[in-house]
Amino acid sequence: MFTNSAAMSSTNSMNRANSALSTAMERLGTGKRINSAADDAAGLQIATRLDGQSRGMGVAQNNIAKATAMMQTAEGAFDEVNNILFRMKDLATQAADDTNNADDRTALQTEFTALNAELNNIMTNTSYGTEKLLTGASGAAGKLTKELQFQIGASKDETLKVNLSGALGTVNTALGKLTASGISGGAAAGNAMLENVTKALDAVGSIRSDLGANINRLGHTAANLANMKDNTDLNLGTIRDADFAEEGSKMSRQNMLMQSSQMMLKQANGMGQMVLGMLG
Repeated sequence: MFTNSAAMSSTNSMNRANSALSTAMERLGTGKRINSAADDAAGLQIATRLDGQSRGMGVAQNNIAKATAMMQTAEGAFDEVNNILFRMKDLATQAADDTNNADDRTALQTEFTALNAELNNIMTNTSYGTEKLLTGASGAAGKLTKELQFQIGASKDETLKVNLSGALGTVNTALGKLTASGISGGAAAGNAMLENVTKALDAVGSIRSDLGANINRLGHTAANLANMKDNTDLNLGTIRDADFAEEGSKMSRQNMLMQSSQMMLKQANGMGQMVLGMLG
């Protein structure tokens, strides 16, 4: 039985080159070194875990941005509350002085009442999205009247809990005292209201401080998360991504090997024809 060992060797070489060429072309086409578990089983497992972490971090970055925006909305509302309280304090200070007559105090009370109405409007209607943040309509509980949890990372332990309910309750109580009595009843009434406005300012200052502290913390969290995500993506790319220069070189090499194997196979098959020719 005649066996053409040269043809068999060339065929095997051509098949190996074709397989390697297909792998290099696939990697260049997808940009990934690992396209299936067969390419690198351990690497695929590591890359999958890193990819999950990276995706989670991306979502957490959006969570942090939204949490920051929500608290900045509340802090901005309290900034305006502060401005109103400053004016109310001015009015109460004027009303506490007996150089004013009844008509003067009536005018002061009119502005004081209007400012109180605007305070109520801010506390009732300040919203983030479709949800009220502070007291809500008809005294309903706003979003900040309960503890809030923000997911600030890719794992279950990376959470931030913010509880402003106590500070917000103090603000609502202090603001409520501004409507209990007016400033038109004389110096004593103006003086009493002056104390109430001062306590309201203290309460608003306290909750603004809490909001600012948490906003700053979220800023640092976002910066650290961005650093972790960048390095996770870098590590993921090192494991999963194809080296284009290397794969391009492999493709050229395997292409040449395949062509040379085809030529050698042709030559090996031609040898049989030569033998037959000699026999004839």
